Amino acid sequence: MKCDTANAAAVKFGKYGGLFVPETLVQPIMELAQAYERLRSNDDFRDELAGLLKNFAGRETPLYHARNLSRELGCKIYLKREDLVHGGAHKLNNTLGQALVAKRMGKTRLIAETGAGQHGVATAIVGANLGFETQVYMGEVDIERQKMNVYRMELMGAEVIPVRSGSRTLKDAINEAMRDWAASFEHTHYLLGTAAGAHPYPSMVRDFQSVIGIEARGQILEVEGRLPDSIVACVGGGSNAMGIFAPFLEDKVRLLAVEAGGRGPGKTDKTADNGASLGYGTDGILHGALTKILQDPYGQILESYSVAAGLDYPGVGPELAYLAETGRVQPKMADDKTAILGFRALSKLEGIIPALESAHAVGYALSEPDALGEMAIINISGRGDKDLATVMDYENL
Repeated sequence: MKCDTANAAAVKFGKYGGLFVPETLVQPIMELAQAYERLRSNDDFRDELAGLLKNFAGRETPLYHARNLSRELGCKIYLKREDLVHGGAHKLNNTLGQALVAKRMGKTRLIAETGAGQHGVATAIVGANLGFETQVYMGEVDIERQKMNVYRMELMGAEVIPVRSGSRTLKDAINEAMRDWAASFEHTHYLLGTAAGAHPYPSMVRDFQSVIGIEARGQILEVEGRLPDSIVACVGGGSNAMGIFAPFLEDKVRLLAVEAGGRGPGKTDKTADNGASLGYGTDGILHGALTKILQDPYGQILESYSVAAGLDYPGVGPELAYLAETGRVQPKMADDKTAILGFRALSKLEGIIPALESAHAVGYALSEPDALGEMAIINISGRGDKDLATVMDYENL
């Protein structure tokens, strides 16, 4: 493993982050970091991305006053409606940005990992739209519980590659995608879906997703004349959370990061019964960065668990680890039962079926309304069509 601490591109967030990758990945990582640094301030690139976000992805998304949920909670609740982005989730904000970077680097193939399937769908969307060959690595467990998204990816021309190693979920899909990239980087871009991994991914994904928070900040000031008391977002790797949190970091707004409590906080030698890396993790290296991870006393990665495939990850992005350690972000948890309650409540109260990932944030708000203050924004990172079978199975247990 190599940590390029001498290179300024190996950005860290406090002690977290960095560049801990095999020698075979140093070259593509450095090429990507240099290309992104060059393009991020390029007017032509920014204009092209802005045009696609507006005319293809459907931005900006509404900030919706959830009147019925507000009455239920006794405070004013706004929902940032990322479920209305083309494809059904916030993921397209990032895949459009990265695909345009890859196109300008001369790449012809995209590979990606996916858990809940939404990042895979968003990668398939940009692959079809921008003319890339596209392959998506997905754990067998997630393929089974996200059959509809698998079909959507294949419908748009992407090949879904089953991952049968390890826990057969998101962590293992990332491992396989990184192995592929090491052997194919001359023509391939690895389109990582979350704000984790080695630099430049945490910063790049945060930047592309920060359109969520930039919009929300302007929208809440327009309708309320002030900022909210709190912002609530679910956290797996951290892309939707960092997307909405980043533009509020300098403000006096509580940032509540809701992780997957799963079946509870207990864990055995082989598995963690949750996906709460901020709450229960310890410092370690995962997928190229020093961050908070779920591991046993010997440093072996534990198999995480959540009813929501997108939160079933034993680590978290390094910037979130840093923000939690400094107290700027407050880690919270919602277990499976709480998430299902959030899923059903938002559906019944507002006619909005949230993704199970977002339902963790809604469920937390329902269980701890006093933590929200008088006015809060909940980020609805995706829609729940993909999770209907999972919820029906859960309720039939």
